[in-house]
Amino acid sequence: MTVNLEVAEGVGTIRLDRPPMNALDVATQDRLKELAEEATRRADVRAVVIYGGERVFAAGADIKEMQDMDHTAMVLRARALQDSFTAVARIPKPVVAAITGYALGGGCELALCADFRIAADNAKLGQPEILLGLIPGAGGTQRLPRLVGPSKAKDLIFTGRQVKADEALAIGLVDRVVPAAEVYEQAHAWAARLAQGPAIALRAAKESVDTGLETDIDTGLAVERNWFAGLFATEDRERGMRSFVEEGPGKAKFL
Repeated sequence: MTVNLEVAEGVGTIRLDRPPMNALDVATQDRLKELAEEATRRADVRAVVIYGGERVFAAGADIKEMQDMDHTAMVLRARALQDSFTAVARIPKPVVAAITGYALGGGCELALCADFRIAADNAKLGQPEILLGLIPGAGGTQRLPRLVGPSKAKDLIFTGRQVKADEALAIGLVDRVVPAAEVYEQAHAWAARLAQGPAIALRAAKESVDTGLETDIDTGLAVERNWFAGLFATEDRERGMRSFVEEGPGKAKFL
């Protein structure tokens, strides 16, 4: 398989495994969607890490495969391509991308689907599709400006240039830069910490933030309001408040 799902301590690691560069061919895209949906369904998966291995996250689409596709073929494929990445973005649990080496094109777009991005100090990210006479097609023109702002996104998309980890951190494309040997360890630790949290409240928080970014503030506030009230029906809310009153803040256990 070109993508695998391994689960330990409540954390599901979706691991790209298509050496040498984890090129995202059609089969890999489809498998990614399957595993994102599996991670969504599984109760034993409470947080997710997206990882490409020690050397590279994903260097982009399989250009040799794409070269043989004409307009009709891509019209038929483009929606499935986007759907595979959207499945990752809509995992209703905390998701962190552990970025090593290159995260280019589709690889960068996959990282954009995570809630948090930890990059190696030697990582390089970018959207080089313009150099092929194309634009990003797996969400890059939409998720990148939402993350870093339209001006910085246009700089990366218009030029196709790669940015090193320090610049990626400065513009908000990644959230933390660590030594390459520590990327997965730190990503797993971040996910494991949140895997101990209140699952329904985390889902509510993620949906409220994501929906608010995609719509007007009144709609976003309505989503927040409904989730906020709804959480008063959960055992986690009862447990969290009881612990706060009896033991003080930050001591509740939700598993």
